Amino acid sequence: MNELIVNLHMHTTYSDGSGTHADLGRAALKTGVDVLLVTDHNVWVQGVDTYYQAGKKRTLVIACEEIHDQDRDPQKNHLLVFGADQELASLADSPQALISAVHRLGGLSFLAHPVDPAMPAFGETDISWVDWDVTGFTGIELWNGFSELKTVAKGKLDAIVCAFFPEIIPHGPLLKTLRIWDDLLSKGRRVVAVGGSDAHAQHKVMGPLHKTIFPYEYHFLTINTHIFTPAPLTGNLTQDRKMVFESLAAGHCFIGYDLPAPTHGFQFSAQSREFSGIMGDEIHSLGTVTLQAKFPSRAEIRLIKDGKCIKAVQGQRFTHITNEPGVYRVEAFKHYLGKRRGWIFSNPIYIRSA
Repeated sequence: MNELIVNLHMHTTYSDGSGTHADLGRAALKTGVDVLLVTDHNVWVQGVDTYYQAGKKRTLVIACEEIHDQDRDPQKNHLLVFGADQELASLADSPQALISAVHRLGGLSFLAHPVDPAMPAFGETDISWVDWDVTGFTGIELWNGFSELKTVAKGKLDAIVCAFFPEIIPHGPLLKTLRIWDDLLSKGRRVVAVGGSDAHAQHKVMGPLHKTIFPYEYHFLTINTHIFTPAPLTGNLTQDRKMVFESLAAGHCFIGYDLPAPTHGFQFSAQSREFSGIMGDEIHSLGTVTLQAKFPSRAEIRLIKDGKCIKAVQGQRFTHITNEPGVYRVEAFKHYLGKRRGWIFSNPIYIRSA
């Protein structure tokens, strides 16, 4: 399998970002990101899907969309839409109708920043997802880099410090969001988790202070979604788009916080006598299943089954043998800048009784 680094959920000058698609493509090339899924608010930008190349390095940029009901007050229920290739913002007032339309068109839908608290010091309201009766969505944005700022910066002074030292912000997915995901999985639903930067690179002025919050290059070095594909990017736009979206739909991916240490090379797999699989796969077995995880460097590792930690080790790899059906996923943590921080969050492997 081939591993591609994907940064998803970001904005350009077509909505509330400061850069063009070309600016984002060049920033991704500098930072080693393979694929960008650009999600401007309530606008699907046509004709900008392309590759940006420098030497042997190549980045694929695909225009997608973040849709929400702009007439709703307060605004809630933001949905990331990938691969629908049709403007669907007119359906924003009904999240279920929107999700169903995305599915009919062969696209993917992810609930954006399911928990997104208010930031009163800057007039930001809570924009969490609230319509939990919906079905048929592909997954959720488990870790949103910009939403996390709201939990760290309690006032304007905190915000100024974060603006100049953004690396102090990320700690991991919000615990409430993790609980929501585990609860959905425990109900037998397949829900793919992705990490999004929510990059805007907005230029802010506070008195004599002028700062970009936060540059695209910074975001592309932090929270990424790493996907496993059958081949590297081919240079064929149609084939590569299909390959990227199929890997995301299958959950063949993990979330990596790449600033403390590179997460490229992480593996989580399962083998039984009859089957083998990776993240996102189902293993049907009457006997034992061997779970294995391998990390690019040492970390605090936690194996989660049905929302509960069943194994915790320090190291670079582990093996766990089980005959119990369940939903198994892996978390890893590292210490960085004096704090324990989330590093890797895998998608589950689903072990079912044959």
